[in-house]
Amino acid sequence: MSASESASTPASASWIVNQPYILLCITAMCWAGNAIVGRLAAGHIPPVTLSFMRWSAAFLIILPFAWQHLKRDWGTIRNNLGIMVLLSISGIGAFNTLQYWALEHTQALNTLLLQSAAPLVVAVWSLILLGVRLTVAQALGVLLSLCGVLVILLHGDVTTLSKIEFNKGDLIFIVALIIFALYSVLTLKRPNIHGLSVASFTFGCGALSLVPFFVWELHARPVMQLTTGNLLSLFYVAVFPSTVAYLCFNRGIQLIGANRAAPFFHVVPVFGTVMSMVFLGENPQAFHFIGFALVLAGVFAASRKQAA
Repeated sequence: MSASESASTPASASWIVNQPYILLCITAMCWAGNAIVGRLAAGHIPPVTLSFMRWSAAFLIILPFAWQHLKRDWGTIRNNLGIMVLLSISGIGAFNTLQYWALEHTQALNTLLLQSAAPLVVAVWSLILLGVRLTVAQALGVLLSLCGVLVILLHGDVTTLSKIEFNKGDLIFIVALIIFALYSVLTLKRPNIHGLSVASFTFGCGALSLVPFFVWELHARPVMQLTTGNLLSLFYVAVFPSTVAYLCFNRGIQLIGANRAAPFFHVVPVFGTVMSMVFLGENPQAFHFIGFALVLAGVFAASRKQAA
């Protein structure tokens, strides 16, 4: 946390903004909900429309809280415009649009399986851009939590893998995953400014980068209908996986680094499974608890700070 950010944070909030594991769990929970809402919205809200309206709304939500910080940090942002624009395009504009596009063409199981590879992709980008290698504990933790995810997704039955068919949507999602892993590592190169300044600039710039594609989509695809379900979907994605999750995610990476934060990607399908139980009435099975235990053990091992 920058000096200005620390000074401006209320005492009541100062505790949680320094708890990376809680922040990253909140992020995972919000993103699990985003995957569910994204699947529900597929076919009802075109992908660029959903992404553009999501980030435009998130920008308007956060701007009143960020305005003073944004004005104070504007000189620093202008001097680091290249990295700030790259963060906006990669983590805000490109990733989310590709994710929603992928969900129009693939199964939920496929995307969750592919998402489990995120920590490994983050490790590759960390090595290329920062020269940071996975420690033995981090590598073992990633593999352990990956096993837990597979146990949950395959219902404890390895033969399920033979029934999975990969398609166009999976390729799109792989590209999205590579882009977001890049964003995760690049956040460590952001200027030392307030978190609200980072969020408001990247939200606004990311939405702006989608304008040409949004205009094209308005002419190429049916326009979104203003139904209650569509409006509720937009409200959810603008508030939780956008505003709340990105503030928590950026802060979590700032506190513990990309490699130690990456295993929390594995918590996303765990929360997704829990949400399916709560909202869709699915009954928990033995493989759920085995998978949860493996994921939590892996995340704990990978995210621990190495002894000096």
